[in-house]
Amino acid sequence: MTKKHGKHHHPGDGEKNPAKASQDETSAETSPAMIGGHVPTVPKPAPGIVMVEPGKTVSLAAIDANADGGFEKGEAKELLQAERARIQVLQERLYAEHKRSLLVVFQAIDTGGKDGTIRNVFEGVNPQGCRVWSFKVPSAAELDQDFLWRYHLHTPGRGMIGVFNRSHYEDVLVVRVKDLVPEPVWRERYGLINDFERLLTASGTTVIKFFLHISKDEQKERLEARIAEPDKHWKFDPGDLIERKSWDAYQKAFEDALSRCSTPYAPWLVVPANRKWYRNLVVARTIADTLEAMNPEFPEAKEGIAGLKVED
Repeated sequence: MTKKHGKHHHPGDGEKNPAKASQDETSAETSPAMIGGHVPTVPKPAPGIVMVEPGKTVSLAAIDANADGGFEKGEAKELLQAERARIQVLQERLYAEHKRSLLVVFQAIDTGGKDGTIRNVFEGVNPQGCRVWSFKVPSAAELDQDFLWRYHLHTPGRGMIGVFNRSHYEDVLVVRVKDLVPEPVWRERYGLINDFERLLTASGTTVIKFFLHISKDEQKERLEARIAEPDKHWKFDPGDLIERKSWDAYQKAFEDALSRCSTPYAPWLVVPANRKWYRNLVVARTIADTLEAMNPEFPEAKEGIAGLKVED
């Protein structure tokens, strides 16, 4: 590394005392103790990524979205190739082992870079062992279920890597900012989300949650680029300009979600994401390091295979 200076409405949710909620919702564990009969693998954030300490409040304004970790652009792009290769090798081992799984969650404000990160980081990964799900406005059928139902449907099975482009956190973000459900309803969801992620962890799924952190100025530049470049018009929704007016409300909603739902077994990781090449590198390295810590192993071969001969 080159050093420098150092419309979502969901019925069926109950009420909870907001004053008591913040204490209940972050009181799960203070250390990654045994869950579901095993000690879970805790995500290993790459240097430069900010891990939200469980039980603490995060301030996004205090995190430099323009940070580059001391890397140069060309260097970071070269290193990304090595991290991709690590992910590909480890993904094959995870798939062959067929005992555990990995869920990678991406959240960001509009233009935050979720699509680009997923495309760049998972390039070359065997699609048989990796599934990406993008969650849009829920359908009528989804709205007839509890708010976590549609997400649980797509959590990864044994041996799989699952990637959520947006996630269950939309139900404490969009619904809050747009006032689609009453405050007591979305407040209770923090605790339900923690329970959901604890269930996944107890079932052998390691959960990595990335918040891609960009500045308001960077969002402006990205929206202007989508307007100026015809081949990016498909990405532009005029509604994004309306959403931008709620920047402060979204930042507050993100801060509360990150603070209340960063647990010892599934902490939130804030990625400085103004520089796309840096974002891609540290996300890829975190995924590779976490998979390495999981240490998936090929299953033992059946006896006698080494001595078999193939007939002509």
